[in-house]
Amino acid sequence: MTQPEPPPPQASSATLADQVGQVTQSMELADPDHGAPAIDRWVNRMAEVIGVTVLATIVLLVFVNAVGRYLFASPIIWAEEIVISLIPWLAMSGVFLSVRRRAVIRLEYFTLRLPAALRTGVELFIAIVSAATFVLLAFYSFQYVSLFGHDVTTYVQVPTGLFTSSMLIGAAAVVLAFLVNGYRELKASRAAIGADRQ
Repeated sequence: MTQPEPPPPQASSATLADQVGQVTQSMELADPDHGAPAIDRWVNRMAEVIGVTVLATIVLLVFVNAVGRYLFASPIIWAEEIVISLIPWLAMSGVFLSVRRRAVIRLEYFTLRLPAALRTGVELFIAIVSAATFVLLAFYSFQYVSLFGHDVTTYVQVPTGLFTSSMLIGAAAVVLAFLVNGYRELKASRAAIGADRQ
């Protein structure tokens, strides 16, 4: 008499959770704004468009200038001026996106070991201090643009304020990003504490 074959082993909940985590992680890598509200996705896309446009312009100018310099002995004299002037826009769009997507480099070794309520307080404090730092940067950037923004560049003859204003606009945007993130973390923490009490 043959023994009935045992049923195939079912995946454990841990294995299933790991698979779901891997799928979620791959989706986040493909789309960093996966699951974000529509307004967040739109804002991040606009920052991406600015950053990509600036980066593409820099790469194109550097490439064309290098070809002209080394192949035709005819460099573009204003290319370096534009490249150097565009770098602050590239940097600030990157910082803004990093804060929005919570991808700023940070040490979580200690904060992850704190209780949930205390951890939220610490993260909120860090967000406020970070925002205050960028408020200071925006203030000094405003002073700089006010004093020197009407000066013109050497070769292209456009106001330098078109480029230096990136520090003011970018810093103000980063401040808002930090404050929005801090508010959302506080709101999520209160909701979690309320659910635990129930």
